[in-house]
Amino acid sequence: QVQLVESGGGMVQPGGSLRLSCTASGVILHFYGVGWFRQAPGKEREEVACISADGRTNVVSSLKGRFSIFRDNAENTVSLRMKNLKPEDAAVYYCAAGQSETLVYSCSGYVDYDSWGQGTQVTVSS
Repeated sequence: QVQLVESGGGMVQPGGSLRLSCTASGVILHFYGVGWFRQAPGKEREEVACISADGRTNVVSSLKGRFSIFRDNAENTVSLRMKNLKPEDAAVYYCAAGQSETLVYSCSGYVDYDSWGQGTQVTVSS
């Protein structure tokens, strides 16, 4: 399994921005499909965005225009950029990684990642 660590969470006012990063240890994350998920209290975990191993990205439709996902190969990270944050975006955000055949070219809706991080809290409040 890959060790993943999320960072960049915190408290932000409505309308603010955050950049979350998912860093991997011991492996080159460039060769993995990576997904970002979130879970708010009392709610199911939901997909936010993902990037396949070949670089195709997907952001769930309700978040398009505000969230984006990208790789920084030099830093061995996959980041989630979030702007115009709303109170309903508050949640624990998790990244996950995997090397299944599916994740080479596609990642939308994929949930069976091999490795998960511990999560980072995002709070949106005035």
